[in-house]
Amino acid sequence: MKLASYNLENLFLRAHALNGETWSDGKKALEAQAELSAILGKSVYAAADKKKIIKLLGELKLEKSDDGGPFAILRQNRGHLVKRAKTGIEVVAGGRNDWIGWVELKREEVNEEATRNTARVIIDIDADVLGVIEAESRPALVRFNDNIIKGEGGKPYAHAMLIDGNDDRGIDVGLYARAGYEIVAIHSHVDDADNTGRIFSRDCAHYEIRTPKGNLLHLLINHFKSKGFGSQTTSNAKRERQAARVKEIYDALRKSDEHVAVIGDFNDTPDSAPLAPLLHQTDLKDISEHAAFDDGGRPGTFAAGAASNKIDYILLSPALFAAAKSGGIFRKGVWGGKNGTIFPHYPEITKASEAASDHAAIFAEIDV
Repeated sequence: MKLASYNLENLFLRAHALNGETWSDGKKALEAQAELSAILGKSVYAAADKKKIIKLLGELKLEKSDDGGPFAILRQNRGHLVKRAKTGIEVVAGGRNDWIGWVELKREEVNEEATRNTARVIIDIDADVLGVIEAESRPALVRFNDNIIKGEGGKPYAHAMLIDGNDDRGIDVGLYARAGYEIVAIHSHVDDADNTGRIFSRDCAHYEIRTPKGNLLHLLINHFKSKGFGSQTTSNAKRERQAARVKEIYDALRKSDEHVAVIGDFNDTPDSAPLAPLLHQTDLKDISEHAAFDDGGRPGTFAAGAASNKIDYILLSPALFAAAKSGGIFRKGVWGGKNGTIFPHYPEITKASEAASDHAAIFAEIDV
């Protein structure tokens, strides 16, 4: 079985704030939308909340119109959050129950050539089971499978699955699987919570997959909190809570099952404190530690592939690691460095915006 994890950064539609040449292009808009959404969920808007709402709407360029900004839309479906006049904007809702609506990120089409290059990566990896990170929906996975992968000469997958997660930007985790690798059960952890609140930024999607040899594989697909916006302290604490919860799920599974894999984009490095519960407090082993793992001399999976960018993982239970034959990192869909010259990429990628993703794919060959 070839198992892979790939953050493909959406298939067809992506939040405009996430789709710039650099992360900084939309960072402030993402932060403003996240902070505003938290305030809008309050049962009562205090005077300080109303002042902050107006400020954040201004940062999103929504002070004059619900659709006036480049990155977001204010949806006022019933009742009103604000009213606008020549003298300015005023928050008229007293709290969440006074109106129905939200602030929604605008989406735009992903570069068409980039979409085709994403298909080329998936075709060339040729995984039997592929954990997909940052996909917008199951219909998008199906359409990409039936039209783009097939259109580029690839073999479509027999199974495409995705459960909506907690992120309203359409960057959920999903699964492609070949015929013979049957999905026998699906478990979602979107509602898992601790004393701080909801744990997962997207989901820890748990798939039970029966392999052609009759073995049951438990696959936990994750996309942990990014470092992209919010304070470092807050982001680190969120990732640590997520790693700790995945550890609990893994430990529970290992009481009765030996074939468990934890994969995905963890948004942190192996030596980081937030990932310690998962990487240093379980018996999971990183496929990159296998003697036959080929990283091409670059241990990182993001951007130029430096060690500080090793953020995508395939972690295997002892039985799976013992059955592993090889593994590697596939970078041909990535624009390497400022000029794209650090490592080879597809000739169809002529500039950074045509790259399949900023992430390389990581894979493992396992006899299971």
